[in-house]
Parts: sequence; C-alpha cells; structure tokens
Amino acid sequence: MSYHKEDLYDAFGELLYAICQIDGEVQEAEALKIEELLNGQAGAAEIQWSFKYEFDKKQTVQEAYSKAIDICQQYGAAPEYDFLFDTLEKVAAASNGISTEERALIQRFKSELMAYFQKNVRFDE
Repeated sequence: MSYHKEDLYDAFGELLYAICQIDGEVQEAEALKIEELLNGQAGAAEIQWSFKYEFDKKQTVQEAYSKAIDICQQYGAAPEYDFLFDTLEKVAAASNGISTEERALIQRFKSELMAYFQKNVRFDE
C-alpha cells in the first residue's frame, strides 16, 4: 500500500494523541501547545483532524501508536520526522514536564522507526 503526505500527517495526529493520552487524559496545556506548534505548519489541518478523531473515538494509546508507527514505516524516511520529534517533546513537556511514560513512548517510536528503516533500506549495487 502506498501512503501520501496526508496519511503521514494523520499518523502525526495519532501519535500526538497517544503522547497526550498516555497519562490517562489529554491535558489542556498539551492541547494548547499542539495548537501553538501547528500554527502555520504544513499539514496542520490533517494533524488536528486526526488528533480529534482519535480523541472522539476514545482510542487507546496502543491503538493510536500502532496505527501511527505502521503508517510512518510504510511511508518511509521523510524530513517531517524532525518536526514530529520536536513537537512530541514540546507537547509532552507542556504539562508538568515529560513523564517517564511519555519519554518511553517517544523513545520507543524513534527506536522502532529507525530499526525498521535500517532493516528495510535497500542500496543500489
């Protein structure tokens, strides 16, 4: 299956939802930080829509995470990941600093994504 940029942005929204929900509820400070960071950002509407969709459906952290990692792995390497990683850190820090659970989720995502890319990269010979 081939993914488009909009799918990648949907995955970003799912992952942002997971990072906010990991402590049991989306904090107001986290939601405000997302709005601030997405202001003027490419894909902001798709990211916000995806975040709200996951929130309205009351998805579990694992469900949202699994969808996000799958899409990102299949999409492949992209410069937008730098923005995502930075945004995850800032959103996690927005409400009482980055918790152990939030830090673990961010590290897990980065590790799984990098491991997938390293395993599946093909070089022309």
